[in-house]
Amino acid sequence: MTKKTPIEQFLKNTEFFKNERYVHEIFETHFHLDLIKSKKPEEVVSSFKSLGISKAMTISTSKENWETCATLSGEFDNLFFSLGTHPHQSKDYDLDSTKKIIKKYESNPKFLAVGEIGLDYYYNFSSPESQKKCFIEHLEIAGEINKPVVIHNRESDNDMKNILKSKSNQMKKKGVIHSFSSGVDLAEFALSEGFYLGFNGMCTFKNAENVREAISLCPMDKILLETDSPFLAPTPYRGIENNPCYLPVIALKISEIKNVPLVETLETCFKNSTDCFGA
Repeated sequence: MTKKTPIEQFLKNTEFFKNERYVHEIFETHFHLDLIKSKKPEEVVSSFKSLGISKAMTISTSKENWETCATLSGEFDNLFFSLGTHPHQSKDYDLDSTKKIIKKYESNPKFLAVGEIGLDYYYNFSSPESQKKCFIEHLEIAGEINKPVVIHNRESDNDMKNILKSKSNQMKKKGVIHSFSSGVDLAEFALSEGFYLGFNGMCTFKNAENVREAISLCPMDKILLETDSPFLAPTPYRGIENNPCYLPVIALKISEIKNVPLVETLETCFKNSTDCFGA
């Protein structure tokens, strides 16, 4: 594998730095700290803070890592967490244990969202029926406790749209469809319902024109920045384990697509993130 330019060096040659300092702080709205293997958690957090990522949310995926994510968030300033069941794990989901963990952490100020939840008909690691049941019940819980949601969607646009259409009016706080890679129809529907769209390294991929199209149509005040690390490292860092240090690369690409100055992109996305999650 060709040696990659260190991210700090790469960014020094961009408008992300001015007078040896990053131009604006960033909120990393979606990553999985417990799944990053190349560095220890304290190394990951230290390195991304040095690049201006001042807030970050580590995302849970099942009851197997609920406590891990909550515990990690307590070890670092401005590290937050979510609680939820990913569609891949919905076959092992049960409502009672979910309600129990939500109740335990409901008043914890670092618990920002219900997620990662949703539908994934590409892999179908769990049946569509179990996915839909799990998703709907999580949406209902989010509405009851007034938390936004973090939604995963892959090749399930029709069911996603129908479920959100039936449930989003019960949710004062909406949330985000993260790692957005669907078509214009779902993007326009989600935006009309008040959801944000989360974009990550896919926007830099050669064959991800659909993602760039979604960014083009999405209003600036509805865009969230994320890495989904350790997955989906952006170009030119594809092929290595992703981490939040690469978030500025995504911001630079979105700035280019929207034809908006980088500092304005960063300011707007940071405000969007705090508005969405209340942190």
